[in-house]
Amino acid sequence: MTKSYASLSGIKSDIEAGKTTVEKLVQGYLTNIAANARLNVFNEVFEHEALARAKEVDTRIENGTAGKLAGMVIAIKDNICYKGHKVSASSKILNNFTSVYSSTIVERLLASDAIIIGRCNCDEFAMGAANETSFFGPVKNYADETRVSGGSSGGSAVAVQANMCQAAIGTDTGGSVRQPASFCGLVGLKPTYGRISRHGIIAYASSFDQVGPITRTVEDAGLLLEVMAGPDEYDSTVAQADVPPFSNEIKAPGKKKIAYLQEALSSPGVDSEIKSTLVTYIDKLRAEGHTVKPIAFDFLEYLVPTYYVLAMAEASSNLSRYDGVHYGYRSPAATDLQSTYKRSRSEGFGKEVKRRIMLGTFVLSAGYYDAYFAKAQKVRRLIREKTDEILREYDFILIPTAPEPAFPIGRQEKDPVITYLSDIFTVQASLTGAPAISLPAGNNSKGLPLGLQLVTKHFEEQELLNFSKYFLEL
Repeated sequence: MTKSYASLSGIKSDIEAGKTTVEKLVQGYLTNIAANARLNVFNEVFEHEALARAKEVDTRIENGTAGKLAGMVIAIKDNICYKGHKVSASSKILNNFTSVYSSTIVERLLASDAIIIGRCNCDEFAMGAANETSFFGPVKNYADETRVSGGSSGGSAVAVQANMCQAAIGTDTGGSVRQPASFCGLVGLKPTYGRISRHGIIAYASSFDQVGPITRTVEDAGLLLEVMAGPDEYDSTVAQADVPPFSNEIKAPGKKKIAYLQEALSSPGVDSEIKSTLVTYIDKLRAEGHTVKPIAFDFLEYLVPTYYVLAMAEASSNLSRYDGVHYGYRSPAATDLQSTYKRSRSEGFGKEVKRRIMLGTFVLSAGYYDAYFAKAQKVRRLIREKTDEILREYDFILIPTAPEPAFPIGRQEKDPVITYLSDIFTVQASLTGAPAISLPAGNNSKGLPLGLQLVTKHFEEQELLNFSKYFLEL
């Protein structure tokens, strides 16, 4: 078992002291990956390539020409394109498809001398909250292998949790970076929508999808954000805002005003130990002199249905490109154009993806568009306005990341609606585009990790990182 480092700074210190090399780090991670193959974390490991690149980075470190991520070994979610490498979104319909270009974030990570060790298992097309919808089977939680890893970036989270890499990159549509980070005891950051380019990310719901890092420390999350963020000519939705040197600017915050949702403590659907953990941190913050007050969020019951109406509608549109004609899986039983479409999509997509495509197509249909999709767009605007109103008065909103710790594998299949409701605390930031971060908050009585979440104003990631580092030291 290779040494587990809290952050890249510790790795760089050991490299500088001659205690390790990037090549030795990669070899150690590869050993851990092989030893924990039962967790089903990786869809593919880039073993030879990672070792060869490690030698190159070691040479650059010796020459003093290495990039700011030299020594950082990362894994990427299997919906992020990497030229010359397979990318499947963990779906049969894209199995064995090789990307012909790299996503903007992959190019930026490589340019800073990060080493990509493999592509991680995820929910099929990022649709799920448990990493159980993958064509390649579920990812198991390292803390308890009978439990889910969280979704959809569960593979990315467990890769870090089980010390198979230093950090991992996921995508967050309705909480898919934050919730698995919570289930695995890690830091999971969803930046402001548009902060990071989506070019080369296989789309699920385009007005929600956002790339985010999963790390052990706030410092590493800030560093990866700093490298990946910024304008991109290939993505018209990316913000043109300047990118601060996040990792260099993390400092102690002053006294802050924090709101917490009173429903998080009053709802019977929230686990009792999560409630008590939230209360503990509220008390700590108050003892430190911060203003912490309860607020009611009038639209809480509309968050999940609004998110799923809109996300499924966008999914049905985005996934129409997988038709057995252009690329990906084509049914061998197809005999004409119509059977090519029908059979390829029926055989290539999994149950959950087909469910969401059908629901999305329904809410976009002529007879129901105004009743569902148009109404959901209006409610989304109300949710955004209410959230902005709260954040004009308070610096942060403090809420649980999920209403419960990691749940047993198999529950999603029995009742998908219960799994949809597990997004209750993460979709607010997704609907509004606000930045949010999940922070580890200890373990429950069964040893399962718990997470709390901070949400703040658009493009205030620096303040979010500052306060997050302070929060973890309480």
